[in-house]
Amino acid sequence: MPNPSSDSVDTSPATRTLSEHASKEIVASYGVPLPRERLVGDPAAAVRAAAEIGFPIVLKLAGDGIAHKTERNLVRVGVPDPASVEVEAQKLLARAEPADGEVALLVAEQVRGQRELIAGVVRDPQFGPCVLLGLGGILAEAIGDAVFAVAPLGRREAFAMIDGLATSHLLTQPHRGEPAIDREVLVGLLEGLGRLALEHPEIESVDLNPLIIAGATPIAVDALVEVREAGSSDPRPPLAAPLSDEAILERFEPLFHPKGVIVAGVASHPGKFGFVTLHNLLRCDYPGEIFGVKPDAVEVLGLQTLSSVEEVPEGRADLVFVCTPNKINVELLRACAKKGVRAAFVTSAGYAEAGESGRAMQAELVATAEALGLLLIGPNGQGVISTPESMCAQIVAPNPPPGRIGVASQSGNLVSSYLNYAVATGVGISKAVSLGNSAQTGLPELLEYFSVDPHTDVAVAYVEGVGDGRAFRRAAERLTRRKPLVLVKGGARAEGQRAAASHTGALASDDRVFDGLCRQLGVLRAPTIEEAFEWAATLSTQPIPRGRRVVIFTSVGGWGVLAADACAEVGLELVALPASVREAIDERVPARWSRGNPIDLAGGETRDTIPEVLDLVCAHPDVDAVIHLGLGIQAATAGMFRTGRFFPEHGLERMSDFHERQDRRYVEAGITASRKHAKPVLAVTELVASNPENPAPAVLRERGRICYPSAHRAVRALAALVRWGEFKRQE
Repeated sequence: MPNPSSDSVDTSPATRTLSEHASKEIVASYGVPLPRERLVGDPAAAVRAAAEIGFPIVLKLAGDGIAHKTERNLVRVGVPDPASVEVEAQKLLARAEPADGEVALLVAEQVRGQRELIAGVVRDPQFGPCVLLGLGGILAEAIGDAVFAVAPLGRREAFAMIDGLATSHLLTQPHRGEPAIDREVLVGLLEGLGRLALEHPEIESVDLNPLIIAGATPIAVDALVEVREAGSSDPRPPLAAPLSDEAILERFEPLFHPKGVIVAGVASHPGKFGFVTLHNLLRCDYPGEIFGVKPDAVEVLGLQTLSSVEEVPEGRADLVFVCTPNKINVELLRACAKKGVRAAFVTSAGYAEAGESGRAMQAELVATAEALGLLLIGPNGQGVISTPESMCAQIVAPNPPPGRIGVASQSGNLVSSYLNYAVATGVGISKAVSLGNSAQTGLPELLEYFSVDPHTDVAVAYVEGVGDGRAFRRAAERLTRRKPLVLVKGGARAEGQRAAASHTGALASDDRVFDGLCRQLGVLRAPTIEEAFEWAATLSTQPIPRGRRVVIFTSVGGWGVLAADACAEVGLELVALPASVREAIDERVPARWSRGNPIDLAGGETRDTIPEVLDLVCAHPDVDAVIHLGLGIQAATAGMFRTGRFFPEHGLERMSDFHERQDRRYVEAGITASRKHAKPVLAVTELVASNPENPAPAVLRERGRICYPSAHRAVRALAALVRWGEFKRQE
């Protein structure tokens, strides 16, 4: 992908670079502010143009063959008077080379400003035309502060690009005596670049470098447009028309809601995939009919198997789970289709991931499925979960509790990770699928399904390669119009890209382009699988906050300090404690409490104080969310009492019962206040890791709410919840 921060351009025969003047004529028609300038042919005309513009001026040699003006010393800055203009114009004309073609002199207003940006258009091989905005000047490449958005982009996306810069405060706030940038002008420029990219498919790239901020206005003092000589149309085939909601549900019905399942390749040995799959279906009480197929037709796990698919009663199964060798799978699909099967999950390996012959086999498998009208997942997949059907059809553990989170992953192991977090937290799963090689049906199709699935409120995904970026964008946009998507992407760095390629054969796009698309669509991109699940669990169980104003409620001061720091890091506001809340707490505890936010009762609470304060804080209109720290301390003390040699004497049994009862009350009080006042209350204790059976994390798990192991993890989950709320309110 071209690097818009560089003066260099692609000199391949397929492209040519327009002159600076011609480039500026194009971008000016799309709302890009430019300096006053004139294109002239000789030194005398340059003198007249400079007098009209006003001194000092900038003088450049311009021509269709000139792309590297700075490197060739073809720019004069700060030319102060007419005599100097004439002298410098003659020198520049003398430096022209035959390859430059017809040359001219560009006389331009000298724009002054302390801040510089770069902006432009690039064409990503997966996502197509993208708009770039970044920090300019001498530190541009060293800092690398740049953001992308995929065209088309509207005002909201353009504003988000500005805010997405790590150094955005240099633009949005006064800096060194210069005013904040005119955001409307910059937004108009970015929107214009997006329109240009779509309306001119022959333009390969646009480079506005630098954009000097003069006062409050960004002005493009240089511009280069690169044009393809041929093949200006998008080489990718057009996307198929999107399916209706009803058609999507119908297509995936046999995968997630089958009336019967064929397990092809059942084995008698517990170490074989065919055995494990059959075991998991039976063990987890799938209520539909199960037909095991095994050539010798022996009984396995008490189920009488069949010697071939031909023995399966017609119309009784609509999903086949394939654990057979890849060489027989095409004929297997044909046999299954004759029996009414409409979906196939293929675990068999040795396809595209195994080389050229495997790719040919995979292509034949897909062609067969298409001809038969089958939905195909895999090959090289791990399994599918549908908790509404009590269906655990996979070659591994675990079976998660039912819930409202949909999981799709391009790595089978990471499906297991999400499922394990569901088991550990009690926050359940609706559907989960390992996509394997995504030969026919991939991540975009699953995202579209989750957008219409009535059992799913939040989708969480692991991505290595997006394939056709247009399909991914359309699917993610369809989903985020209705429901949140939390996503982790592997291959974000060069080393990870190599690992992703070796794992899935996926081509990794520039990560900043992908990040920009996520920002546009409201996709919540998490740094780790653990946090991705925590964010999804938060979104599926907590109310959406109305704003960023947070109160931290803690039983120990240090936790509150760290939580406050974490809020500052992610842009959450530690709101001043409302006077009415402070006065109400004054009535309940001794004067040594913190009297501010974070609320630290300093051990002065009585039996009912914590539930009462939680309700008071949540009820106040100036509070949008609460982080509740220090749960489980009393119950942990009870645990020490119960396991020592002094228990149950000395009053230890009575006090243990009281401590454990109180921690249960505190958890329940937080849940009650959250639901009563429609505000998130996030409960935090590291005991969820060290002692998950402590009553505090245990009650949260029983109630299907996540317990965060640290204040920082809770704060980042709350920030994701806030961002999603802000995204939806801007629609």
